[in-house]
Amino acid sequence: MHTVQRIALVLTVIGALNWGLVGFFQFDAVAALFDGVESAGARLVYGLVGIAGLINLGLLFKSWEPGTIEERDPATV
Repeated sequence: MHTVQRIALVLTVIGALNWGLVGFFQFDAVAALFDGVESAGARLVYGLVGIAGLINLGLLFKSWEPGTIEERDPATV
């Protein structure tokens, strides 16, 4: 996985956690950190998370090569 994809994945996870907080507790952590939804910092973070999500769309269509995922021996599980 390339560095850009790793960074995008981290940002996507941050966005997912923030949306979980919004959904379960009505608390927007990004807005709280940057003094509101309309602040430049919050808008930047929201934009970066959105771009990261678009970058990660490529993971859905990635061809997984055999042998890249460790295969477990069923007898040892």
